[in-house]
Amino acid sequence: MSRIGRSPITVPSGVTIAVDDEHRITVKGPQGELARQVPAAISISQDGDVLTVARPDDQRQNRALHGLTRSLVANMVTGVTEGFSKELEIVGVGYRAIPKGPSELELALGFSHPVFVSAPAGVTFDVPTPTKIIIKGIDKEKVGQVAADIRKLRKPEPYKGKGIRYVGERVVRKAGKAAK
Repeated sequence: MSRIGRSPITVPSGVTIAVDDEHRITVKGPQGELARQVPAAISISQDGDVLTVARPDDQRQNRALHGLTRSLVANMVTGVTEGFSKELEIVGVGYRAIPKGPSELELALGFSHPVFVSAPAGVTFDVPTPTKIIIKGIDKEKVGQVAADIRKLRKPEPYKGKGIRYVGERVVRKAGKAAK
């Protein structure tokens, strides 16, 4: 039995969960509303403030989907109550982020032109300092994808460490050319 799939999800007060006949789960909370299609074989049942995810048998496909579905539903519950955030830091001389509203960024990354980034619906940017970007939203998948897309614009390079990285990310540095 899946250890992750077996553990119950505690539903906080103020959060409502609805599963319709087409296996679509909708989670509403103080931060917003999220909906997702769950596999037909996986069943979700609610008993008071506890949500359980179950599978019909031990087939390989159902075992694989059991823990995944439980994690996705748990992330939806966490998202509508607390939300998610990813922090990026920019390292490099002249590299900076300039906010252009809650869902627009202008990045100076050493190119001959500025790079503009717009956030999808439900994701916002916060720039406390010109070298730090905080990406916030209720959908963990969207927040992580936007952070990965911004990091991809200028990955940290191994010689000087310049580029965009996650806060706390360790960049392995290489030695340059050895002088004679």
